[in-house]
Amino acid sequence: MSGDDSTGRPTADSRSAHPWVVTWTVLAGLFAVGINFTILAVSRPEIAEDLGVDASTLVWLISGPILANALFTATAGKIGDLRGHRRVYLAGMWGSVAFAVLSAVAWDSWSLVAFRVAGAIVGAASGPASLAMINLAFPPARRSTAMGYWSLVAAGGPVIGLVIGGPVVEAFGWRTIFIGQAPLLLIAALLAWRVLPETPKAKHADFDVAGNVALGVSLVALLGAVERGRSWGWGSAATITAFAVAAIAGAAFIVIERRVEHPLIPIRYFALRNFTVPIVLMFFAQLGYMGGFILAPRLLAEVSGEQPGHISNLLIPRPLAFALVGVAAGAITRVLGLRIVAVVGTAFVAGSLWILAATVSDLSTWVVVASIALSGLGMGLVQPAITASVANSVDNSDLGVAGATQQMSVQVATSLGMNLLDSAQAAWVATVGLASSYANAYYLGAAITAVGVIAALFLPRRSTTA
Repeated sequence: MSGDDSTGRPTADSRSAHPWVVTWTVLAGLFAVGINFTILAVSRPEIAEDLGVDASTLVWLISGPILANALFTATAGKIGDLRGHRRVYLAGMWGSVAFAVLSAVAWDSWSLVAFRVAGAIVGAASGPASLAMINLAFPPARRSTAMGYWSLVAAGGPVIGLVIGGPVVEAFGWRTIFIGQAPLLLIAALLAWRVLPETPKAKHADFDVAGNVALGVSLVALLGAVERGRSWGWGSAATITAFAVAAIAGAAFIVIERRVEHPLIPIRYFALRNFTVPIVLMFFAQLGYMGGFILAPRLLAEVSGEQPGHISNLLIPRPLAFALVGVAAGAITRVLGLRIVAVVGTAFVAGSLWILAATVSDLSTWVVVASIALSGLGMGLVQPAITASVANSVDNSDLGVAGATQQMSVQVATSLGMNLLDSAQAAWVATVGLASSYANAYYLGAAITAVGVIAALFLPRRSTTA
């Protein structure tokens, strides 16, 4: 059978012949979806000034899409498993095009936040769908190599956004963020529509509504408490209630998943070492990785005295190291084995945080730069092999939800790490002083990441996933 059907659309038979075509096609969409996140983060003051609001009122411009993406990632992954990842991916891309255009013409702060949250909901499909289609295109033994390129694009898109976004926004205004993104998304969507093969659909079409609702309530409560706990007060009734709701809804989710015939996330996979250990490892590694990184700009400004315009350039080595080593991570894993790569990579992340903590009293800017680059190097080693391990531990029919589960845990860890270390540093300032507050926060991050190092020791020495 040929690689195209009568409509000119590729069939599933063409997939195995062109795995790299599939890979770079879906990565084009992943790049287009992710490129504007860092630009928005650094452009909030300009957006607030243009819309006539205080910058603090736009906090949901950043945290809203993070929450929405985390909430709908598992849903998108499961729908892809049931209905086909190509279909879900394309729906997400067309939706992203529409909401990028609407964001460009937003008339006030709330319309902008609403369009960004809606864009994050449809954009949630790009992560698990791209992972699933890449994993379907490659045999298990080659997946970690492909995941290296996935990591390169996932990390590289925000870097490019950070480098070019500032000058573009300064010269032409914040609306150019979306005016420029919309054509990229449109090109990626058209390319995907023409190139991507059909992906398998489940014979059954039952969707676990109850499990999805329980997981959604748990995530909203958890991330809401984490994101707002500092302003509410960590010991306030609102924060404690939110954490309690998250725990109760999470427990209900587990009960539901054990009872339904077609669960959102099959609980049986958590009994598999190659599924659970990588997710635990990535959770603690990401918590320290992002928690430490969120402190770095303020550390450079408040302790090293660097100027804001220079700080962005000093932070680039971390994602750059992540992206570049990720390309070689598959080959390195084949030579050294999964366990060694995971232990060394996670230890690099923990070590980078420890170095910052130990040297903050006599801080050198270049020590900070070298440390965050070491952190990026470590995570770039770990993520491709770990992602492949998770994918290879499940049935092909569950690749979407497996990738979504890992992404969801990483998103929760990102939010928790950023808020935990930021709050810890702020709390310590009054008692130990500025420099020591950063040292304590980085020591805390190193200790948390060390849990990931311990988890890595429980991985198999060698894995067929490499």
